[in-house]
Amino acid sequence: MFLMKHDNWRIGVLFSQSGATAAVEQTMINGSILAMEEINQAGGVLGRPLSYTHYDPGSSPKKYQDYAHRLLTEDNVKIIFGCYMSSCRKAVLPEIETHHGLLFYPTVYEGFEYSSRCFYTGATSNQGAPELVQYLTKNYGNNLILVGSNYVFPYQYNRVITDLVIQSNGKILDELYIPIEAKSSDFKRTIKQIAKLKPDAIISTLVGDGIGLFYEAFKNAGFDSERMPIASVATSEAELAQVDLGVATGHLSSTPFFETLQTPEAIRFVKAYKDRFGPDAPVTACAEAAYFQIHLYASALEKASSDSPEKIALQLPQLSFNAPQGQIRIDPLTHHTELWPRIGRVNSQNKFDIVWESKKSVKPDPYFVAPLFDEWSAANVLLQIE
Repeated sequence: MFLMKHDNWRIGVLFSQSGATAAVEQTMINGSILAMEEINQAGGVLGRPLSYTHYDPGSSPKKYQDYAHRLLTEDNVKIIFGCYMSSCRKAVLPEIETHHGLLFYPTVYEGFEYSSRCFYTGATSNQGAPELVQYLTKNYGNNLILVGSNYVFPYQYNRVITDLVIQSNGKILDELYIPIEAKSSDFKRTIKQIAKLKPDAIISTLVGDGIGLFYEAFKNAGFDSERMPIASVATSEAELAQVDLGVATGHLSSTPFFETLQTPEAIRFVKAYKDRFGPDAPVTACAEAAYFQIHLYASALEKASSDSPEKIALQLPQLSFNAPQGQIRIDPLTHHTELWPRIGRVNSQNKFDIVWESKKSVKPDPYFVAPLFDEWSAANVLLQIE
């Protein structure tokens, strides 16, 4: 646990430094710290600095819930920035609701949720799934296998993926799930099915350590990523840093931000991040969302002149921010965020080459009321990079 003591605005930070998803969650801690330090160096909010209490929940939903309870009831904190896996968010939200707090959640997730006391700054399914399916069916083919971690996010996200694939006259050849605490042996059946069914591509909703293990198993099986890529909605620079060069080359990921993005604000953010945490520290989409949500909170805090969760929540839907990915804003109806979908391909240096990006931000539709390609395409023209 870290604790900073000042006459300050106090917030809670709940991201893991141990467990299956520690690699990406450490980047979320880093993004949060960087934003707080920038705000404090500029004079804080209304002359008072931000400070934080942090606990390591170890990627465990139960520990997330316990630490959220401690923050809200013992540590005098009402605003929490945290959670990666949806199972952890769902464990924390009852504590937030019961104790009248506020949660900021910076992770790609399945949607199908609303809380008046939660603001969702990561991508929901309509800000990644249609783009990824359309890219795959156009460039590789429409016979797919789905591989995910064994919990709520992959189940629900794959339901959306399946709808979109069927609309594109495609077929889901198989749907396989792997334990969150994955081992190399857990991928034997998956590799056998890929060899047997010969899909055009694999869509992965794996999280944590299983991501690297799947790339290694895929590579060891001799499959060709140029012909049959793994296309992920959760693979980031943090997971790529855990595998050897060449293991993940050619595979794809769909997310609003990549470390290699060349907008002026992205270049500034990545430089500041690496200056603070080291030249080899990976910068992920989750880190970027963790970063900009602190800045959004600070703006709402200044306008509210109070850290009351209710007053902060009233201010947030009126705000926008020039984030590294582009101009973002909170949707007042859903509490989700307008974001900029992108697709990257892993190169030989374990970095992402951006091969596709949206020409404008995409409004969130967490309930995916009408996941129709025609409606989506008419509202959002694609920009092909290559």
